[in-house]
Amino acid sequence: MTLVVGIFGPTASGKSAVGEAIARRIPAELVAADSAQLYRGLPVLTNQSPAALVGVWDLSHEASVAEYQTLAHETIDAVLAAGRTPVVVGGTALYFRAALGELDVPPAPEAGARERWQRVYDARGAQAAHALLARHDPAAAAAVHPNDRRRVVRALELAEVGRSLHGQRLWTEQTRHPTLVVGLEVPPPELLRRIEARTRAMFEAGVEEEVRQALAGPLSTTARKIMGLLEVAELPRAEAETALLVRTRKLAAYQRKWMRRIPGLVTVRADRTPDEVADDVLALARGRQRIPAGRAG
Repeated sequence: MTLVVGIFGPTASGKSAVGEAIARRIPAELVAADSAQLYRGLPVLTNQSPAALVGVWDLSHEASVAEYQTLAHETIDAVLAAGRTPVVVGGTALYFRAALGELDVPPAPEAGARERWQRVYDARGAQAAHALLARHDPAAAAAVHPNDRRRVVRALELAEVGRSLHGQRLWTEQTRHPTLVVGLEVPPPELLRRIEARTRAMFEAGVEEEVRQALAGPLSTTARKIMGLLEVAELPRAEAETALLVRTRKLAAYQRKWMRRIPGLVTVRADRTPDEVADDVLALARGRQRIPAGRAG
């Protein structure tokens, strides 16, 4: 069976460029695992590059991990069936995991359920909300601190649909196909330089007009959460650029933490050219499972 290659890393680490370099060397197809890039209409803001599952949803579409997982599995299976290597390129940890494995996704809550439980938490207080959780799901309550508002609300939301936060694990070693998972490591100073350069390039490429056009039409609640959308729309350019830079740096730090939680991940230095990194990834892949031969010429 042909190996699946998963490439994870912080934003601006060069994931897409490395994937494209791999595809120049072997018969491969990139599959995006990025919640923002699923939407069409914001290619500059979401830093889109050619890949399967990029720009598949209108901005009015309510995104869900369950729907993405179905699309990703179908796409990966079709690539494998055609004798090519799927290269899953991800910056959204949950979507990356859903693409590579069988993520047990709870049923979607009813519209407004999260906001309703947030109001309960805020109105009754942390201890009362936690006590309510203890009545509905004692195991989850035992694992969540009352002051952890986000997790208490999420646990109540799950309990309402008959599921439990207790025992849920995002990362396991189980994948649907033999998979090499690579994490791109870039020294913080170099990563910051890349983030700053990409942020400036977005504004030079017309991200403000792109956002203006996007906001002229209907946006789903999930699309409105795309990083930088509201900052670019509401702030003067200099302030928007600074705000986007700060948020991107925080996202990169979060993604680096997630890299350390992925079982079996092999880190590769990515402060080099994409071609050099791709060569190292392919060397690792060939040492594990069969992959198609390199392209002629």
